[in-house]
Parts: sequence; structure tokens; C-alpha cells
Amino acid sequence: MLVAIIADTHIPRGTRRIPEACLARMRAAELIVHAGDFTAVETLAEIESLGPPLLAVHGNVDAPEVVRRLPARVEADLGAARLAVIHDAGPRRGRIERLRREFPAADAVVFGHSHMPLHERDAGFQIFNPGSPTERRRAPARAMGMARIESGRIGFEHVILD
Repeated sequence: MLVAIIADTHIPRGTRRIPEACLARMRAAELIVHAGDFTAVETLAEIESLGPPLLAVHGNVDAPEVVRRLPARVEADLGAARLAVIHDAGPRRGRIERLRREFPAADAVVFGHSHMPLHERDAGFQIFNPGSPTERRRAPARAMGMARIESGRIGFEHVILD
């Protein structure tokens, strides 16, 4: 299974748009994961209209309609792998251990909020932040993630969009 992963789109704001390279990868995926901060319900609708199913959570700056429609956290079985999604994974210190405790059945947790691409592994458990495709902030570039799930294993990679 091929999964496209984004977070922190923060649209609308100025002339910001999701880059075409990101949209193309989302359309080609079998599942889209968004780890929150769509901002507007129109952005949620745009991503839902791309075709693949959407697994998503709301973030801390999402409009009330987005918050009503999406949970704060979600877990899903994707084949023989279990993926959890949350927006804010908390402070860096102790993050992987904390997320392992919060999601004991998950093989991996996807999160956003910081806009900083991150991938950490510990004893078969993984955490992954795709970065933001629209607002890099302190990150070196705008980014998204892709995951391939095969035989119960999740393999993550970052895709630089700049």
C-alpha cells in the first residue's frame, strides 16, 4: 500500500497553495494521511476530492467545522500494520517513548505541528513528521512524506518539494 502523508497545510493564508508535486503524489496514493492544521474546511474538502481515502486528525488552528468533522487522534489497521495519527506530539524530549505509551498497539505514529521533517525508530516502533508542503518555517524545505506498507512493515521517506 502506498500512502501520501502531509500536515500543516495552513490554507488559506495569502496566496499559499499545495504544490502540484504534492497533489500528484496524493492522487497516486492508495491513502492520504493528514496530521492536522488544514485551517479551513475548504482545504479539507479539496484533499478529500483528490480520490484516495483520507485518514486525518484536526490540528490546533483548524476552523470549528474541521474540528467537528475530524478526531484529535486516530488509529487504523493498514494491512498487518497499525498506524496512529495525532497533530501535536509534544516536546522533543522523550517523544518516542511517550508516543509508544500513548499508542501501544501502533507500529508507527504520524504527527505534525512543528513543520520539521522527522523520522525516528526505536525497537521496531517509528515516529514520523512529514513537515509541511506549504510553510517550511524553520525547516530547510517544504516537504511531505510517503510510506510503503508491505508485509506488515511501514517504510517512510521524506519528499522535498522546493
